[in-house]
Amino acid sequence: MKRSMIAAQMYTLRDYTQTAEDLRSTFQKVSAMGYESIQISSIGPINPMLVKEYADEAGLAICATHVSWDRLVNDLDALAAEHKLWNCKYIGLGSLPEEFRTGLESYRNFAKLISEIAIILKEQHGLQFVYHNHDFEFERFEGTTGMEVLLNETDPSVGFILDLYWVQAGGASPEEWIRKVEGRMQVVHLKDMAIVDRKQVFAEIGEGNMNYAEIIATCRETGVEWYVVEQDVCRRDPFESLEMSLRYLISLL
Repeated sequence: MKRSMIAAQMYTLRDYTQTAEDLRSTFQKVSAMGYESIQISSIGPINPMLVKEYADEAGLAICATHVSWDRLVNDLDALAAEHKLWNCKYIGLGSLPEEFRTGLESYRNFAKLISEIAIILKEQHGLQFVYHNHDFEFERFEGTTGMEVLLNETDPSVGFILDLYWVQAGGASPEEWIRKVEGRMQVVHLKDMAIVDRKQVFAEIGEGNMNYAEIIATCRETGVEWYVVEQDVCRRDPFESLEMSLRYLISLL
């Protein structure tokens, strides 16, 4: 892991990215913290050309995205054109659509659909589809989990953005899953888990109980390209949270 490989996930700052003016200001603040890369997610309806202009102005590379299932299904060519404009290879889906969460067969159907999308993106556009998990994929169905289905029954062109907090929350081992997806995970999501009043909560990296020194070492060993800091809910100012996580990750360089 190099400093330039650490990115800030804009979902963390979603309340500050809904207008072009706010997005520009937020990019500048993220850059001033010391980030050199970002992931685009949950921003407002802003012209992709402006997004690129503001990212370049702030000196930020766009390493990956989260996009809607509807656009992946119905607007794939335009989506691919946006990512090429942004020089961004990884097109991510942030969550499993509700209609595919009903059981083993629904996971298998979803695995087939995302394989078809990933093959088109790879062969026609030179881009990669990547799937971001939560905890519910670790529910067991007939002796397996939804996550195992997505790993084992998708085309190898389907990549993963493991969210390690949610892997932990699902009762699985982050380090084990990093190794399971080796070769198919170029982007990873990092956030920590703390316990407050006997409840698990999101925490800045290094402020929780997950073994991030070992986690980062495992990511290095498996060839992860982008280390993306994300915090779904912050218990302090989200800009401060992102800066705290960055400082901790820099200490591991």
